[in-house]
Amino acid sequence: MTVEELNEVCRNTLIEHLEIRFTDFGADFITAQMPVNSKKHQPTGVLHGGASLALAETVGSAGSFLLVNPSKYNVFGMQVSANHVATISSGLLIAKAEINHLGRKTHVWDVKITDENNKLISVARVTNIITEKQED
Repeated sequence: MTVEELNEVCRNTLIEHLEIRFTDFGADFITAQMPVNSKKHQPTGVLHGGASLALAETVGSAGSFLLVNPSKYNVFGMQVSANHVATISSGLLIAKAEINHLGRKTHVWDVKITDENNKLISVARVTNIITEKQED
């Protein structure tokens, strides 16, 4: 799968609504970007923490999706936790997820979210469960 194909799979989903675009991936990492604008603000005019969590879960889940055979397995976010260490009101977020644990049934990803100047905004951990698809 290419980055373009991965972005196409996300059309008409929350991922597209949040304007998240995948930019690169490899065997043990995946990156994406999300613009910060009023659609992702909390009432005080800064990035909503939930938008950061959605970005983190998106890159971690996509990373697992790329590591399994999607015709045989589903990937579901099982747990997401984050620490928000700085605020941002505008610009571009860059999320990089790196695999921490690659098990048969669980994957754990560490996600760093920075701004365009590499300032750390949030750090997150995403745990995914891998389940075999059931035939109908």
